[in-house]
Amino acid sequence: MNTLKGKTIHFDDRYLHVELEDGRIISTPMTWYKELRQASFNQLSNYQLICHGTGIEWPELDYHLSVESMMIAESFVLGDKAA
Repeated sequence: MNTLKGKTIHFDDRYLHVELEDGRIISTPMTWYKELRQASFNQLSNYQLICHGTGIEWPELDYHLSVESMMIAESFVLGDKAA
């Protein structure tokens, strides 16, 4: 798999959206991330891309998320897991 690198982060009351450097957008439900779900708008807005864009950090929340894990979790939820 090619390395997935985030470019920008957006969120709304239902989804976390990550725009990748190649133009694709990954959207995952906020319900998957307890720490983010419980955070304020200001806390969510205080993020930084880390590890050359392959991860996202919310320093105030002490929470880290890899962009690749968003794809793996999406596949798992959609039933693409091995039997």
